[in-house]
Amino acid sequence: MGKNNIEELGGTILGGGDSAPGVSGQTAAPLMVLAIDDDLGMLKFYESIIGDEGARVEISPDPIKGVDLVETLNPDLIILDLTMPGIDGMEALLRIRLRDPEARVVMITGDYSIESAIRAIQAGATDYICKPISPAKLRQIVREAKQQVALTRREMTLENQFAEVYSLEGMIGRSPGVLEVFDLVRRVAPHLRTAVITGETGTGKELVARALHKLSPRANQRIAVFNCSALVDTLAESQLFGHRKGAFTGAISDQAGIFEWADGGTVFLDEVGDLSQAAQSKLLRVLENGEVQKLGLPQAISVNVQVIAATSRDLNVEMKSGRFRPDLWYRLNMVQIHLPPLRDRREDILLLARRFLQDFATQYHKEVHKISRRGEAALVAYPWPGNVRELQNIIGRGCMLTRTRMVDLEDLPEEVRNQSVSASTPSTTMEEAEKLAVVQALGETRNKALAARKLGISRARLYRLMEKHGLRDDSPDEENFKEAAGA
Repeated sequence: MGKNNIEELGGTILGGGDSAPGVSGQTAAPLMVLAIDDDLGMLKFYESIIGDEGARVEISPDPIKGVDLVETLNPDLIILDLTMPGIDGMEALLRIRLRDPEARVVMITGDYSIESAIRAIQAGATDYICKPISPAKLRQIVREAKQQVALTRREMTLENQFAEVYSLEGMIGRSPGVLEVFDLVRRVAPHLRTAVITGETGTGKELVARALHKLSPRANQRIAVFNCSALVDTLAESQLFGHRKGAFTGAISDQAGIFEWADGGTVFLDEVGDLSQAAQSKLLRVLENGEVQKLGLPQAISVNVQVIAATSRDLNVEMKSGRFRPDLWYRLNMVQIHLPPLRDRREDILLLARRFLQDFATQYHKEVHKISRRGEAALVAYPWPGNVRELQNIIGRGCMLTRTRMVDLEDLPEEVRNQSVSASTPSTTMEEAEKLAVVQALGETRNKALAARKLGISRARLYRLMEKHGLRDDSPDEENFKEAAGA
């Protein structure tokens, strides 16, 4: 937390503070479609049909320029021709997927083959369609894309609403450990006198202290923060309890300590285990008698504060070694709130990451709306030694670096990227792609001879593929099927 001066308590560690405007209050933008084809006639066809569906259409007869447009337009749907001069559709698809691993790309070709269909599907194409494409089929593709985009927007809205439900004074979490913390804070805050917050560095102890203050009867009074490990002993005592002019070298005027400054409110002592023995004795007097002893002043000053202490150390070990006073521990530890490390609350990782992304996108004035699936997988797999603070910093870095509207795996640090099971997005196997191509051809033609021709294979091979993948043949020529399958 690193604070050594009196200040108002701030920061967002367990949660994201003020959220960016949710999509629920925004007018949905029209579907953005990018068509890349060297045939100008096809481009005009796409413009006409897709425009009639209420979508926005951008066209490019140049595949290289079309790929560049992916980065600037961030389209919801890309219609891509397979055979083009310069670079072919397969190369364009690979380049598109590098820019946007979740791009919805429909490959169009006038030269269908099962091998190219498999390659396209494995490279990440959403669909693979043979020319000529009918207006009805094109409208179907656009409507399916609209449904997918609407679903994604709905998920974003629900995510925002979900985060609001599982939140407390800026903290966010739905894991059992965090929900227990929320419940304890709500029950303790109205009656709080002293409390100890424990947990690893970066788990959000300061934010819990803020919540305790806001929910207490002292919410309208000051809250002061002091990092007990930030200063040498003499200066630390001066900051905590105040001093008179001339009390030590450099004391050129009277100064109030944080207890006097926060009289009537709350004092938050971070890393309380680092206090010197002398400071521990004075703190004990504050807790027992409500009195502060300034350096250089013989008489004590009465104060009325609630004290919240935090530590990442095991104070039981510190007491056994004599470095921390047991009587001070017993005074502070009226209520103990333990924050679990992020690695033990993995169901909160994406909830936090998405909220942080909203905050940073607003802060940086960038239209970054999501984290890619492979990026999210890496975030969930990472052990998070720096806890929520580390997650917040990494999401901020990713939002700053990304050139698109999405934080992808490549925008994350190397140590997080290494947690990704695979850097490749497509998960379709050769077997799955082969079966999909056969099913698609049969479904479109309703005729095995035409399906075989469409796939660029013999009818006998089609039968063998159908048998291999357990595809039923209910047509009248069953005997022909058996003969061909055994050929």
